[in-house]
Amino acid sequence: MLLEEWMRRHDGVAHTSQVYAAGFSKRTVAAAVQSGRMLRVRRSWLVLRDCHPDRAAAARAGGRLTCVSAARSLELWVPVHEHVHVAVSPTSARFDAHGLRVHWSNGPAPFAPRAAVDPLINVLFHVARCQPQPDALAIWESALNKGLIGAEALRRVAWRSERAAALAALACHLSDSGLETHFVDLMRAIGVTPRQQVWIDGHPVDTLIGDRLVVQLDGFAFHSDAAARRRDIAADVRLRLLGYTVLRFDYQQVLFDPEFVRDSVLTAIAQGLHLSA
Repeated sequence: MLLEEWMRRHDGVAHTSQVYAAGFSKRTVAAAVQSGRMLRVRRSWLVLRDCHPDRAAAARAGGRLTCVSAARSLELWVPVHEHVHVAVSPTSARFDAHGLRVHWSNGPAPFAPRAAVDPLINVLFHVARCQPQPDALAIWESALNKGLIGAEALRRVAWRSERAAALAALACHLSDSGLETHFVDLMRAIGVTPRQQVWIDGHPVDTLIGDRLVVQLDGFAFHSDAAARRRDIAADVRLRLLGYTVLRFDYQQVLFDPEFVRDSVLTAIAQGLHLSA
């Protein structure tokens, strides 16, 4: 296998000790660097010239890609962010931190000494400490929804962070579970008590207010395909034909426009849509 091919299998970044351990010689490394196909940074890190800029930035800092930057590399939902988030040891040597958001603490999971990217547990740990709770929750639930980790595993981690522990208690294997919690808290604050996961006509609905007002909540990963969208449309039609009013809110609305959600529910209740005919 060619060194360049091996590097691509490692996402374009590797420590020279890893390269030598894989059987490549110093002469091979020197030739690759001289050809311009890869760069040597911080003396002992090799980076393919066309590797992802975030990974290259982490290597130049001698750290690991983490937080929202690592979450993005895992194809999780992340908010728009300008800086590359890098985890480094508290005793790390000096480096140029321009364009970086540096995380000086280590997460609860062990990692390889020459790792280029934090393990998922540590990524979520830094997300919890760095991001606003709504954004952090969305990232955590995105990881759960993709099946990268289970809710029970999250709850059993010794997080050493109150914010991370609180997110672990909130998140679950359903992509919209945290969303339901936010919605129920929002309703209780205005004196409305929804019932969760009520079965109607052999199917569960997210929340039921009174006898006839159904509120369905679309988690972050909702409608990931056309089939899921059609199922939701069919469910809403079935409920309406049974005499229910259906309100559907998404993640963005519940977390970032709660006034709209609150006012919509209050208007529906004022119109008596929660009452039996």
